[in-house]
Formats: sequence, structure tokens, C-alpha cells
Amino acid sequence: MTRSALLVLADGRFPAGGHAHSGGAEAAVKAGRIKDADDLEAFCRGRLHTAGLTAAGLAAAAAYGLDPHELDAAADARTPSPALRAAARRLGRQLMRAARATWPSPELDALAAAFPRGAHQPVVLGATARAAGLGPEDAAHCVAYETIGGPATAVVRLLGLDPYRATAVLARLAPEMDHVAARATAAAREGVEALPAASAPLLDLTAEQHASWPVRLFAS
Repeated sequence: MTRSALLVLADGRFPAGGHAHSGGAEAAVKAGRIKDADDLEAFCRGRLHTAGLTAAGLAAAAAYGLDPHELDAAADARTPSPALRAAARRLGRQLMRAARATWPSPELDALAAAFPRGAHQPVVLGATARAAGLGPEDAAHCVAYETIGGPATAVVRLLGLDPYRATAVLARLAPEMDHVAARATAAAREGVEALPAASAPLLDLTAEQHASWPVRLFAS
């Protein structure tokens, strides 16, 4: 049951809205920083160890059952870009709808009521994992995967990149995903003050630029 729930939550077909977001890849492609699979791998590695680690820590903490209000405030403090904060809350709102339909839970109902405009997506994901009977490291693994899975899928669409090569990038980064998930879970075990706060300033800057584009393929 637990392993099956993990597969459902991590599945790209789970209707959580992530398919509409590129994780900064669209701006990186336009700026010429991603032109091929090697560039994609470098981008994903950097995103995994910064924004990914931070989000995985928040998700693991929520799965431990830490106060969601404290975690949402911690997520705000770790997200300097207004565009990324707005995207995280939109994704959190969409994930909450899917989660409550899939794993009805008083805890999820309470979280939805407390954040009518949406809590940050990693906080909702951690609470969802908890409702599904998953553990903190499971939640962290989901975040680690989606942190780079989203950009990889987006680059296939943006550049026409061979999907086999994009999948190979994810496979090569699998040991690093495991490392990030374990590190995030260990930090979350120590409480909110110990959560990672790794930053990716270029992602924050380009997110603001991307939000101003009149025409774009992805929401972020």
C-alpha cells in the first residue's frame, strides 16, 4: 500500500498542475543556458541541490507533522521571488484538490481551511504524503524527483530534445536525488530552525523576468 501510494503521488499523471510549470527551464532555454542534454543535466543538478533541497526539507517536515503555519512562513522566507511564491501557492492549491479527492483526511481538510489561497506546494505535498501513509523521506524523494523531472519534461517540449536523453539525465542524477532526500529528511527531523535554506538567485531573477513575458509556454 505504501509503495503504491508513493508511485501514485510521484506519477506525472497525478493532477497536481506541475505539467504547466518548467521550474525555470523555459527562461534558461531562452537565455541560451540550456541548449542540449549536457546543459539540462547541469541545470537540473544545480536546481536539485538548491531549490530542490530546500523544498524537500519543507515536505519532509510537513510529513513529520510539524506546524504547517510555521512551515509555510519558512517557505515564504526561503522564496524571495514574488513570482515563485505565487506559483508555489497555485501549485499547492491544485495539489490540495487532488490530494483531498484521493486521500480524504481531516488533516488535509484543516490545512485547506487554514490556507484558502493555498499553502506552499512542498508543505501540501508533505501533508499529502502523511495522509497517504507515507513517511518524511518518501515526501522528500517525491520533491527531489519533481524538482528535476519537471524541467526535463519541459526541455523536451521547448527544444525538441530526444526524450531518451532527457530520461538518461534523470537516471544519472538518481543517486544525487537519494542524497538530497536523505539530507532533507535528516534536517527536518531536527525541527523548523534546522531546515535547509539553499538558494538559487539566478532562478529567482529569471522567474521575475519570465512572469513579465506576454507570451510563454509555461506558467513558471
